[in-house]
Amino acid sequence: MVTGIGAVSPNGVGREAFWKATTEGLSGVRRIARFDPSSLPVQIAGEVIDFDETQHVSPKERKHVSRAVPLGLAAIREALADAGIEPRSLCRDKLRQIGVLVGSGGGSAEFVEEQYRLYYGRRERQMSIYGIPTATIGTLASEFSMRFGFRGPSHVVSTGCTSSTDAIGYACDHIASGRLDVMIAGGVDAPIAPLIIRGFLFMKILTQSWNQEPARGSRPFSRDRDGFVIAEGAWFFVLENMERAKARGAHIYGEIAGYASTCEAYHRVQLEECGEEPAYTITTALANAGIDCSGVEYLNYHGTSTQLNDRIETRAIKLAFNSHAYKLAGSSLKSLIGHPQGACGAAGLACTLLAMRDSTLPPTLNVEEPDPECDLDYISDLGRRKQIEWAVCNCIAFGSKNSALVVRKVA
Repeated sequence: MVTGIGAVSPNGVGREAFWKATTEGLSGVRRIARFDPSSLPVQIAGEVIDFDETQHVSPKERKHVSRAVPLGLAAIREALADAGIEPRSLCRDKLRQIGVLVGSGGGSAEFVEEQYRLYYGRRERQMSIYGIPTATIGTLASEFSMRFGFRGPSHVVSTGCTSSTDAIGYACDHIASGRLDVMIAGGVDAPIAPLIIRGFLFMKILTQSWNQEPARGSRPFSRDRDGFVIAEGAWFFVLENMERAKARGAHIYGEIAGYASTCEAYHRVQLEECGEEPAYTITTALANAGIDCSGVEYLNYHGTSTQLNDRIETRAIKLAFNSHAYKLAGSSLKSLIGHPQGACGAAGLACTLLAMRDSTLPPTLNVEEPDPECDLDYISDLGRRKQIEWAVCNCIAFGSKNSALVVRKVA
């Protein structure tokens, strides 16, 4: 059961600010402010602004950690408060029953980039003495465990764009098995840095067309889409079993009822045109949840805004849902926030759970030119009211990976 949600998003810092902006169709994509992007062909990103890092790490600490740390700490702190869990009030034995599972594609890559910049700029004395441990991706989870005193497992799952979906799926397994009482799970990524952006540019998968109109840059399923918008953010959840949640009177947002993951074993970055493996992932997750595809009322798309992804994901949805695909409303959160890499699955789950809570389906922005190959209901431009009992959150990643979560509303 999900009993707490925390969000630090490009379109809103804090769960309710994120959700209000999402339902109102307010984009968090803007011109990059953290550094001067003038020398780059891409000058826009889903950047978190109005976020005070010093509320979560001191200026002295910040030198030794990546931006992912304050982003993640803020989201975890909000999720814990939402769930009514105060770590400082717990004894050591209780803290041993709380684990952390972080999904992150890049971890501290922007921190590493800064260390190289300092070194080659002959500013070695400004480099962090913790360059190696901070650059080690698994240390990211330790930063969160150490801050709150959690003594259960502290792990990072890094599977590209499916990272946080997989982290949440594995965390649910820990709860279902009875190994742990509580899991803190979700995703964080902070990839907005010059060389990271250049790396994506080499791959020709970032849009270069909307520097003057940033909010129109991320346009999933529109025929004129030409690449995604890179983004950052953190979305985390408190997970516990139903008996424990009910015993302490916690609010339950919903249940992660099913999870599945597959690998096409096809290509480093491309998807196989047939869409069979993403479809199989969804049907397996539905089978694990014990629900027929016709019972699903909302789909949170991966929806990256690349020609390849959106076309093949649409094809996969038709394979997975058969005729129900044309009745199934779905949306891409990335149209509002850009693509936060390994954190995107957690962002989609937060969006879906809040949609269930408020019976409100969020929109997909910028579907301005109909694409004959993307002909499903993407809830274009304006959200709508609808009660949801069952939903699917879909994710697709580099390396031929596919992951999906099935979510059920708990009365």
